[in-house]
Amino acid sequence: MTWLALVGLGFLLGLKHALDADHVVAVSTIVSRHRKLSKASLVGALWGLGHTTTLFGVGVAVLAFRLTIPERVALVFELLVGVVLIGLGLSVLWDLRRRRIHAHVHRHGGHEHWHVHSHEGSEGHEHPHGERLGLRPLLVGMVHGLAGSAALMLLVLSTVDSLWVGALYILVFGVGSIVGMLAVSTVISLPIVLMARWQQGISAIAGLASVALGAMLLVELIPMVLSP
Repeated sequence: MTWLALVGLGFLLGLKHALDADHVVAVSTIVSRHRKLSKASLVGALWGLGHTTTLFGVGVAVLAFRLTIPERVALVFELLVGVVLIGLGLSVLWDLRRRRIHAHVHRHGGHEHWHVHSHEGSEGHEHPHGERLGLRPLLVGMVHGLAGSAALMLLVLSTVDSLWVGALYILVFGVGSIVGMLAVSTVISLPIVLMARWQQGISAIAGLASVALGAMLLVELIPMVLSP
């Protein structure tokens, strides 16, 4: 395989990799907290950057020192993803409970509509517009970079003799994952931006999905990690 074909393959695999279920659910959980399209898109970009950072460090070490990642260690990394998914989901659900989310009717100029909001820390109405972006998507992306994709990426890297070609492949793979997740987070955020009144419901669904998927991963992986 020529270096140009390898780089092209890396970009396509990076795009595809961004669509993995655990990645989409994790990013959806974070995106559901933001009503601005720009912030939601940035979540995907930061996730991809964190993902690429970890992959680059691991991949270059594997190439430079001819290392191998033991299967049990790879399983532990995947197990960590499950823990992170549960943590993200519970964080969203706790935030909804803390803000005492409820629905009621707003009347404006003879018209009325349902609105979902919180009364946190105030007797009046408080309409949250999302939280600060912070480092959460970057850190979650770094955790994902340790798991799952390592086997896929290192399978290709095992055929590469040149450190430079391998490093270029990792970077292009990372660019593909950044572009893919940027698109995914933008698409996910559109319903929230267009139907802001349903943000809390979407957040609840994303949180429950994250907890459910994380629990499924733990149930599947814990016996494999603990097996002799």
